[in-house]
Amino acid sequence: MKRVLTGIQPSGHITLGNYLGAIKPLLELQNKEDVELLVFIADLHAITVNQDRQQLKKNIRELAALYLACGLDLNKAHMFIQSEVPCHNQLGWVMECNSYIGELERMTQFKDKKQKQTEGVSAGLLTYPPLMAADILLYDTALVPVGEDQKQHLEITRNLAERFNNKYGETFTVPEPYILKTGAKIMSLVEPTKKMSKSDSNPKAFITLLDDINIAKKKIKSAVTDSEGIIKYDVVNKPGISNLLTIYSSLSNISIPNLEIRYKDSNYQNFKEDLANLVAQFLTNIQEKFNYYINDSNLDLVLNSGRDLAYHVASRKIQKVYRKIGLGRY
Repeated sequence: MKRVLTGIQPSGHITLGNYLGAIKPLLELQNKEDVELLVFIADLHAITVNQDRQQLKKNIRELAALYLACGLDLNKAHMFIQSEVPCHNQLGWVMECNSYIGELERMTQFKDKKQKQTEGVSAGLLTYPPLMAADILLYDTALVPVGEDQKQHLEITRNLAERFNNKYGETFTVPEPYILKTGAKIMSLVEPTKKMSKSDSNPKAFITLLDDINIAKKKIKSAVTDSEGIIKYDVVNKPGISNLLTIYSSLSNISIPNLEIRYKDSNYQNFKEDLANLVAQFLTNIQEKFNYYINDSNLDLVLNSGRDLAYHVASRKIQKVYRKIGLGRY
């Protein structure tokens, strides 16, 4: 049985890029008989930047409801909140002590965020990767669904696991990435050479799963393309239309070459109109389910059950780690 773990920060609503890059692979994996899924809400990671207390609590609950609305099967998956399992912090410190400042400072995400946040940079931004490694290694995770931009973080997790195993003996499973060939990285609708992000200052650059349907359609119709007018996949020369083709393909399960054939005699306006309707249909379905789960009292029971299972597994691992290092009396 392969254990698969994934998590998303509750720092805002899930974007279409988050869904196609992280959640859709999860839904594909849960259909495999030899897979056990652990899904966590990464609220500890969210506080590397300032958060409003009440908004954070609201985001955590909404994220749990969204996971279920997207199709998480509770017969095959366990969902929990990261901060409710203290072992994450405990192993996070151990991973920090086995990390090197240089390798943490070279992390692309740290360098990018440091440039944007020139004052009051949190030490948590630097030590984010060791905590993320702890999230994964606590559960002997075999596969981690990641986008292309997260491969570096998984690589440092693998390095830390191997470093600890070499130093203290076989302790951690070294995880492997699981990346979709199509849809792993969705780009901004305004700057298609940049990743779609909910932190983008331009709201037209991204679509969230809880966006107003008409607004979401307008965002697709106004998405940046080019002046050529040919619907062809070419990331280098036509990043805008290539991004829209990726979104279309990922939502419809129609291959990009087949979409190119379908729209070879069409224009951007007609293509965008069809894609906007496809996105609207997808969001409507998600939002109807979300509205059910967010008001369902059983949501807390789901999170309690996931927390209890996660703590049972993680506490056994942290005890093993402490024994190997020599911490405590036992």
